[in-house]
Amino acid sequence: MKPISLLLLLLLQPFGSYGQTARTEPQPPATTRWPLLVSLQFHNLALPLSDVPAAFRNPGLSIGTEFRYNRRGNLVQQFQVGYYRNRYAGDGLLTFTQFVYRPHLGPLYGEFKLGAGRAYGYHPTQALVFRNGEWKSAGSAGKGMLALPVGLSLGYQRPGSSYSPFVSYQLLLLGGYNPSVPVLPSQLIQIGTRLAFTRKQLR
Repeated sequence: MKPISLLLLLLLQPFGSYGQTARTEPQPPATTRWPLLVSLQFHNLALPLSDVPAAFRNPGLSIGTEFRYNRRGNLVQQFQVGYYRNRYAGDGLLTFTQFVYRPHLGPLYGEFKLGAGRAYGYHPTQALVFRNGEWKSAGSAGKGMLALPVGLSLGYQRPGSSYSPFVSYQLLLLGGYNPSVPVLPSQLIQIGTRLAFTRKQLR
């Protein structure tokens, strides 16, 4: 009986230690699949990485969300809607989606973004058109344009935290600005956070 009892103890030991580990290890909170993205954004018309400080004179806001393609969270689809003020080039509305590759290095992560969307730019002053030999008002409503955003981001995600601050640089290529400038480059700097609400918080 003694050897059999010893053998049973040896066989059951892994199951007992596994049960203790499972009870003592902290479990991450269940989060929603659609976190909230909120950011301040700053816009200017300029070539890539040129005259970046000028963008901070043209503030705006952006909100959005994202969908993860895999459990690791390094392949993501983002959706954003934003507005910015620009006294000299005109205010604008932006709506776009981007495919995001997000590699992690400890709590830090980077993002490489590529997408497409629409921009609506308002005229900074009343526009005029030449018709029938005289200049006439064309209004100040503005026009819609194709927007192609290409971006880089750097963020911080503390393990177990529900928020993740980030800073992002976006190059926006605007198509159809006017007949003489078919593609107009502009810059968008975003400083914000990603809020991943837990299911408990939403109850």
